[in-house]
Amino acid sequence: MNPNLKWKAIFILSLVLLCVYGLVGRPSFPTSWQGIKNNLSARLKLGLDLQGGTHMILQVQVQEAVARQNDLVRDRLAQLLRDRSVPFDGIERVDDRHMLVRNVGNSSAFRDLTRDNFGADWDLTVAPGPGENFSLALKPSAETAIRTNTLTQAVETITRRIDALGLVEPVVVPHGRGDNEILVQLPGEGDPSRVKAIIQAGGQLELKLVRAPRQFTSETDCLTNAGASLGVLPPNTHCVAGRNETTSGATAAGEVWYLLERTAAVTGADLRTAQPRPSGQIPGRYDVLFTLAAAAAPRFGQFTEANIGQNMAIVLDGKVYTAPTIRGRIEDEGMIEGQFGQEEARNLALVLRAGALPASIRYLEERTVGPSLGADSIRQGVYSSVASLIGVMIFMFWYYRMAGLNAVLALALNLIILMAALAYTGAVLTLPGIAGVILTIGMGVDSNVLIFERIREELRTGKANMSAVEAGFERAWLTIIDTHVTTVVSAAFLFAFGTGPVRGFAVTLVIGLLSNLFTAVYVSRTIFTWHLSRQSRGAELSI
Repeated sequence: MNPNLKWKAIFILSLVLLCVYGLVGRPSFPTSWQGIKNNLSARLKLGLDLQGGTHMILQVQVQEAVARQNDLVRDRLAQLLRDRSVPFDGIERVDDRHMLVRNVGNSSAFRDLTRDNFGADWDLTVAPGPGENFSLALKPSAETAIRTNTLTQAVETITRRIDALGLVEPVVVPHGRGDNEILVQLPGEGDPSRVKAIIQAGGQLELKLVRAPRQFTSETDCLTNAGASLGVLPPNTHCVAGRNETTSGATAAGEVWYLLERTAAVTGADLRTAQPRPSGQIPGRYDVLFTLAAAAAPRFGQFTEANIGQNMAIVLDGKVYTAPTIRGRIEDEGMIEGQFGQEEARNLALVLRAGALPASIRYLEERTVGPSLGADSIRQGVYSSVASLIGVMIFMFWYYRMAGLNAVLALALNLIILMAALAYTGAVLTLPGIAGVILTIGMGVDSNVLIFERIREELRTGKANMSAVEAGFERAWLTIIDTHVTTVVSAAFLFAFGTGPVRGFAVTLVIGLLSNLFTAVYVSRTIFTWHLSRQSRGAELSI
């Protein structure tokens, strides 16, 4: 045998063995057909439409983020005015994009302060009315940036939360046309209620100083009796509801109110990790231990050291969970003592690690795909692929005689390489992906037809078999490259702008086209060369 041909055969055989190993792993003895099927199913990841799962479309309420930005700017502006001793009567929120500052005592200082700190995002105008009144309006460009960032952050947060559930290849991507929608597909997840609970949990953690030594029975009680004068709260404070930790001062519902610093010493953004831990007080209950990032630990240490003997409220999603007394300097760890169940503590720790959603979400669509429907899809897809392959085999054998066997072997290897590539890369096979497999079979046949017809033309001109084969492959090569490149470009656009199943179709099509270039040209040519090397000179080529 030609040494060059020998090494080509070894390379092709090695590739086949590598692909088979990627699909079914190392065989165990004694092995069984069921064992092979189990190994294959473990290595090929199936999409939502094939293995079942949950499909949801969410809508992020981005206007809440705009309103929250308005509140943050109002609080910061009020604090800056107090620090600079600029008199004013109050700052009112007109709507999500506008605020009104009433009766400013020093308009020049106010203009300079506002321009320096908020001029990039807010427009300042004089408002009508008695006194020096000013209106601040959020610029459209700033509002657009807030909306875009909110949607992006929501996608990232939901992705982190779902990834922590351990699901295989979940899909979390923007969806729709500018309606702030998110597509969530969770293959293999049959309990959408648990996923919804994880997704919609707020997870906003804040550690704040308690400013009043007592708890209040209601918000009215807090607003009325917490301040130095009736109905006026101390600066930079607010009343927050929480659970009653004692038997005194509780309402019928067990809710009390705390007077807290408005500014948090530490927030959820400063967390490094959070883990559930069995409670040391009540058997069977759990607390959540959190650890702060290195940058936040010194700041938290200074805060706790300066307030030893006072209470610190642990606020989660706007509600006080507990308000322990600060006994000493604390730098990097804290505890949420909520007397949680094990699953509740685990979910809370997961949400804290993933971070808070920037805005609430609304469920527009939800449906569950059963595994039986996925099994039917797989069965019908396999039947379609096998039927198309058999039809191609019959046609190739009938029309190209023994050369058709060459094409069938190349097609079979093409499918093996395609499936092995999906297994090795962890790509998800969807129902449209099966359609891409079938289309790959058609493209493979097209490549072989181009080559075989070229070889026939060369034989008609009287060339010898080997010369005709060499010329047929060389002259068909440019046409094959042209058809494959244009199709790959189309598939690339599908992958770039498509979502979910459309991307699955593009992935299988591109992998199939690349493997087809190898099998239709390299493998098929090697088989022809091997066959001709075994023929006697002058023998007719069966094509």
